[in-house]
Amino acid sequence: MLRLMPVGDSMTIGSAGEHTWRYRLWQHLCGAYGRPFTFVGPRETLRDPATDEPTSYAYADPDFPRAHLAGWGEGWCHMAPLIGEAVRTCRADVLLVSLGLIDLGFYTNAEQTAANVRTFVDEARAARPGIRMVLLPVIPNIRAQQDAPFAAQVTEFNERLAKTAADLDTPASPVLLANPAPSYDIHADTYDGTHPNASGEHKLAASFADAMWQSWGLGGPYEVRDRIGGRGR
Repeated sequence: MLRLMPVGDSMTIGSAGEHTWRYRLWQHLCGAYGRPFTFVGPRETLRDPATDEPTSYAYADPDFPRAHLAGWGEGWCHMAPLIGEAVRTCRADVLLVSLGLIDLGFYTNAEQTAANVRTFVDEARAARPGIRMVLLPVIPNIRAQQDAPFAAQVTEFNERLAKTAADLDTPASPVLLANPAPSYDIHADTYDGTHPNASGEHKLAASFADAMWQSWGLGGPYEVRDRIGGRGR
């Protein structure tokens, strides 16, 4: 049984009424992987917009393994202290990580955030030495479009993240850098300039799916266009 743990911020936990990219990836892997797998993590809920608390189970389709380690307003600095215990308890094999926007927006600069990435990787490996990781850079968002200093920090962090992933990658515990979809458009793929709508969910899922397929032969290529236009809507 392959155990994948989605780790992230508001774009990963999602809000009540959404499918989330986690669901889209599960849907894809059900057809493409061909072997037993599940999602693991110490949390299962969505954010409830009425209370701004992570207490909702109102998924658009709840019939999938909903476990994760994600939180609205949480970043690398929040997850680094939690990841060791989460990996140890849930016996995760692969971490699918989308973090950084919150760190750069509220807590740490690009250099400090990259240092927290290293701590995160170290803690995950201490809990499970052979763990594999896929790291997604900070994707396009409305603040980066409107705030030039913030955009510069995003660019610097993404460059540092690429170098960190290359530095920390080992045959025993691979670290992949996922590629954001070139077509990702904050006006078409989000509902507020940051958080993914249905097409954005598919494109985030595709980033992780394609990284695992291209580097590890796990699953298969994610056909975003077919899914957005067809039954995966």
